[in-house]
Amino acid sequence: MQRIAMLGGGFIGRFYAESIHGQRSRDKVVAIYARRDETAKKFAADYGCDFASTDMEAVIAHPDVDMVCIALPNNIHETAVNLCAKHKKSVVCTKPLGRTAEEALRMMKTVEEAGIFAGYLEDLCYTPKFLKALDSVKNGALGRILWAKSRETHPGPHSDWFWDKEQAGGGCMLDLGCHCVEIARSFIGKDVKPVEVMCWAATQVKPIDAEDHAIALVKYENGAIGQFEVSWTFRGGMDLRDEVMGTEGTIWINNFLRTGFEMFTTGRRSDGQNADGKGDNYVAEKAESTTGWLFPVGDEVNDLGYNHMFTDMFKSQEEGREPTETFYDGYVVNAVLDAAYKSAETKQWEKVILPVWRGQEGLTQQTTLVDYDEQHYLIKEEVTHDGRHKVILKDKQTGKISERDLQ
Repeated sequence: MQRIAMLGGGFIGRFYAESIHGQRSRDKVVAIYARRDETAKKFAADYGCDFASTDMEAVIAHPDVDMVCIALPNNIHETAVNLCAKHKKSVVCTKPLGRTAEEALRMMKTVEEAGIFAGYLEDLCYTPKFLKALDSVKNGALGRILWAKSRETHPGPHSDWFWDKEQAGGGCMLDLGCHCVEIARSFIGKDVKPVEVMCWAATQVKPIDAEDHAIALVKYENGAIGQFEVSWTFRGGMDLRDEVMGTEGTIWINNFLRTGFEMFTTGRRSDGQNADGKGDNYVAEKAESTTGWLFPVGDEVNDLGYNHMFTDMFKSQEEGREPTETFYDGYVVNAVLDAAYKSAETKQWEKVILPVWRGQEGLTQQTTLVDYDEQHYLIKEEVTHDGRHKVILKDKQTGKISERDLQ
């Protein structure tokens, strides 16, 4: 049994609590810290916490607490991690780990020097569809991975602090791009170094200082490309999609919209209430309407990866091993995003700065040339609409491209 102190009683803290109490059944949030007393008391009442306080250290140090879950604004993560290290408490932290790679690296070093368990709560790397896809990739079903693309877009986050650049550290790129970068890293190989980033980012709609829309390419040392598309200006709910392309196959994933559950409602109930046609039911996270055609999510906590994520964290801590997502992973993600922010300013490819790198070194871009015969490489083989079996070839000596009908 894990006895958990939740730091933060808002939107994400409640999502986490739903998962913790619902997955393994034996784990429990026993203490809650919130910045406002009324938030702490309501959370404690809703989830049966024994201890509630606006004193963060008192909650972390409480003798009944075995693990601390950080669900706080980005600018408070490091303070919370330092207190966990001070009191030798296991810690798991929501994404992004830091506002910058420098901040994330300090947190990583803090937990490692303290010798405490630490996990990075990157839920979208634990969705059932992602885990199935990753297993296929690791088993070689797609061959060598060439391109991994991830998209997360929605109308914007729920809490005020996200929109404050100082507290959040950035806009949609830090908030959503952290998911996308880690998804692509996982498919390409987390031991493959990200080396350069080219990024476009802009503030197109929202009256904020940070970016509300961004697109980037991340070049990896082995020649693979990661790509992310993120936005706080997308209308129509939350769009979570991943694509992976390899030499032998392709995977498309839709985690949230158009997942096979569609519903239409006028919003009018049979008892005569809501006669104005405005529905009042919750549909899914960041859904913009409760009437018309809707796209509910069957099991939101599970489909977004929270259940598998916390199971991995708890089992890893109990078995004395690292979880799938660590503070080191969070630090690498922050380093990639630092390069993206710099590229958005300079309009150039910018290097990913990784003073600590624990993966492979010196990889080069791989090539896969398929011999057709002693004289030719095979470019493509196909059957045309008129029934011909055709090959396209390249001469190994002259480089000439030719085609040949086989029948």
